[in-house]
Amino acid sequence: MSDEPLVSARGLHRRYGVKTAVAGVDLTLRQGEILGLLGPNGAGKTTTLRMLSGSLAPTSGSVRICGHDMAEAPARAKGRLGYLPERPPLYPELTVDEYLGFCARLHGVPRARRRDAVASAKDDCGLADTGRRVIGNLSKGYQQRVGIAQAILHRPDVVILDEPTVGLDPNQIREIRGLIARLGEHHSVLLSSHILPEIQATCSRVMIIHGGRVVFNRPMAEIEGDRLPELVDVGLHADVTRDDLAAIDGVAAVQDLGNGRWRLECRSGVDIRERVAATAAERGWRLYELSAARRTLEGIFAELTSREPEPIREEAA
Repeated sequence: MSDEPLVSARGLHRRYGVKTAVAGVDLTLRQGEILGLLGPNGAGKTTTLRMLSGSLAPTSGSVRICGHDMAEAPARAKGRLGYLPERPPLYPELTVDEYLGFCARLHGVPRARRRDAVASAKDDCGLADTGRRVIGNLSKGYQQRVGIAQAILHRPDVVILDEPTVGLDPNQIREIRGLIARLGEHHSVLLSSHILPEIQATCSRVMIIHGGRVVFNRPMAEIEGDRLPELVDVGLHADVTRDDLAAIDGVAAVQDLGNGRWRLECRSGVDIRERVAATAAERGWRLYELSAARRTLEGIFAELTSREPEPIREEAA
């Protein structure tokens, strides 16, 4: 796997008049990754994806796709990616084969390869038996599949999907998730959503955007993996103060949960559980609970997006 990122965005800003939608977003996507872009409605996800796909020019900042600068060589950069916007660009009066054949021409697939390219994309997206069906008569789930098929017809290195499961029922969502996981075997995928289970089920890395800024960017394995606890819950029958607990070596912060229960934040790389148990035994605190409180993606998302975003300072013209 190459160390060179397939997608590299630096300092992306986008303003609409006096409103700043995206402020200083940096983003990379490497070969074989499925990156989940997570955030509440209005966080700037769709604006970011539109800039990455070349359908919206950034106010400032740069985008490179497979080494090609989107501003200087847009045709080459766009030729290396496939894009499914939140509303799939479908023509409901066409059949699936007619539409995908049209898209193959738009993507520059040579005439001699178009039939095979369409058949291959249909197979990947579970559309093998739908070629003669009119798109407008398909279910929403199958229309999403057609939208994804047009994005991978030319076998791009990078596939960008904006809210690919919005409006689908649970069975359709499960099918699209499976499709995205299979795409990740041959493409690098950037997936936008505000639905936590969707990101958790499909992505290898998660990035959270809030108020137009990146507030979190870590591999999913670090969130779900077997790591030292960052938080420890403690239950004590004795009257203990916040300062008593904060004095234990390795404790970075203390939160009072009420009724003798406390949540302790550990300093990085430190497991404080043995120290807490030893201190409680030494001082007669009558310890009845000591457990690791793992940070979940849901908890991280709630913590980072429930607070009011910092105001964006406009750059001088």
